[in-house]
Amino acid sequence: MQKSDSSARRFFVTGTDTGVGKTVVSLLLIQLLYKRGQDPFYIKIIQTGCASPHDAESDARFVYDHVPALRGKDPGESVVYCFKNPKAPYFAARDEGVVIDPQILKESVEQRIGRRSPVIVEGAGGLLVPVTGEVLMISLVELLGARPILVARAGLGTINHTLLSIEALRTRGMEPAGVVLVDSGKTPTPHEMIRENMEAVASIAKVTVTGVVGRIRDFSNPDDVCYGPLSNLLDRIISSQASRPEDSRKDGHSGDRKRGVRA
Repeated sequence: MQKSDSSARRFFVTGTDTGVGKTVVSLLLIQLLYKRGQDPFYIKIIQTGCASPHDAESDARFVYDHVPALRGKDPGESVVYCFKNPKAPYFAARDEGVVIDPQILKESVEQRIGRRSPVIVEGAGGLLVPVTGEVLMISLVELLGARPILVARAGLGTINHTLLSIEALRTRGMEPAGVVLVDSGKTPTPHEMIRENMEAVASIAKVTVTGVVGRIRDFSNPDDVCYGPLSNLLDRIISSQASRPEDSRKDGHSGDRKRGVRA
C-alpha cells in the first residue's frame, strides 16, 4: 500500500454508544476548524432515524444550521445513506430493502470531499454496530483511512465502555487520536467522578483524554470553554505529526495492511 498522510487530514468521530455526543463534537470541530482559517468538510456517512437529510432529526442539518459558513447550504451533500427508522444501520437499511455497500460508500465519500480538508466523518452508533450482516462500523473507519476520535459519556459506566472501544480499535491496529468526554445531561456529573473517569481511561489505556464538553446553551455560538477539549485534541495531533518522520505515517494504522473491509 502506498504510504500517505491522508489520516492526518481525515478523522472519524465515533462513540462508545449511541447518543453520547458524536454530533456535538463534530459540530465543535467544524466550527473550530473554520475559526482557525481552514476549509473543513463534515460528512455523516449513514443517518438513521429520519426520512431525509433535511429533517429536523438529521445530524447533518443540525451541523449545517449551526455553522455560519454552511447555513443555507444543502445538508444532503454531507449524507451518503439515510434511513427512516432509528435503528442500527443494517436493520434500518433492511427495513427499506436496501443493502449498504461499503465500496459505494467509500467512493461517494471521496467524490464529495474533493479538495476540502480536514474531513470530519461522523459514524452511527458505536464501533461494533452492524452496517451489513457482515460489516461493522469499525470496518468503515479502516476502509476510509481515517483517524478515530472517540467520544464517551462523562458519567458512571464510561470507564468500561471507553476501554472496550479502545481495545476494539487496537485489535485492528488503530489508535484513537484522543478521547473526548461529553457531559450534556440535565444534572451535571460530579467533578470528582469525571476526574476519576479521566484518570482511569488515561492510565489504563495510555491515551489522552482531552477534556469534557459540558452542556451547551447556544449551539451557534458556544462558550469558548466548550472548544477546549477539541482545541487540545487538534494541538496534540499537530504536535504528534511534527514529531514523527514523514516516512513513518501509515494512514493512521500501526501496520501497513492493505485497506479492505472485514467484519
